Amino acid sequence: MKLVSWNVNGLRSCVNKGFYDYFKTADADIFCIQETKLQEGQIRLELDAEYVQYWNYAEKKGYSGTAVFTRIEPVSVRYGMEEEQEPEGRIITLEYDAFYLVNVYTPNARRDLSRLEFRLAWEDRFRSFLQRLDAHKPVIVCGDLNVAHQEIDLKNAKSNRNNSGFTPEERYQMTQLLEAGFIDTFRHFYPDRTDAYTWWSLMPKVRERNIGWRIDYFLASSRLAPFLLDAQIDAHVTGSDHCPVILKIADISLDDGAGPVDRHAAADSADEFRMPLRIYC
Repeated sequence: MKLVSWNVNGLRSCVNKGFYDYFKTADADIFCIQETKLQEGQIRLELDAEYVQYWNYAEKKGYSGTAVFTRIEPVSVRYGMEEEQEPEGRIITLEYDAFYLVNVYTPNARRDLSRLEFRLAWEDRFRSFLQRLDAHKPVIVCGDLNVAHQEIDLKNAKSNRNNSGFTPEERYQMTQLLEAGFIDTFRHFYPDRTDAYTWWSLMPKVRERNIGWRIDYFLASSRLAPFLLDAQIDAHVTGSDHCPVILKIADISLDDGAGPVDRHAAADSADEFRMPLRIYC
């Protein structure tokens, strides 16, 4: 099974810069995007009929937003965390038979850190949400988490210390999330790889010189470790200030030991997370 995640930094712009070509080449089973910057009806993606499209739009125009395109039929789809719909369109959760997939666009603390307090509170809620899901089925999280976790995850760690995306508070939140039972899948396979980035400033020659940050991730419940096959960064792909990230994982079933011990009890207790399927094309 192949999963792709990409912060497209405005889908309409990305479509004009090669989105369709990459989408077809990637041939993903599940393709997640963040920062669509769309309102409902502003674009109609012409994807193969085998893909079902799920969209979560921000109320504010030209802001945030997430979407998932999947060949695999989900059991249910949820928009937001505690509420069915949250105003910034940051989360879509697809429940499959043997796992949850959470596509997320984590709030940015802003350059002046004016939104840091909001972000930290949001991350506490998000971690709790993932832990509740993980109690029922293993979880795969993908998206722009807006944090470089360790110094190896950005080019200029020293000069960016205390800057948005690399503050001690944001890095600690990421540590807490991993310690809650999740794997950073890229570091699982490549713990010491340097110069592996997913975002670059739009300033001249920054991307050409690979002065970047790794802020886009696939995380997975720790018990999925035996199923992980590879994690990749498609740094050569342009069209956005971010590049796509990829997770390859063996097919999972509840009988493989990755799912709940008691599938019936887990299914009953997971009802609180389930919403009717809503499809936006």
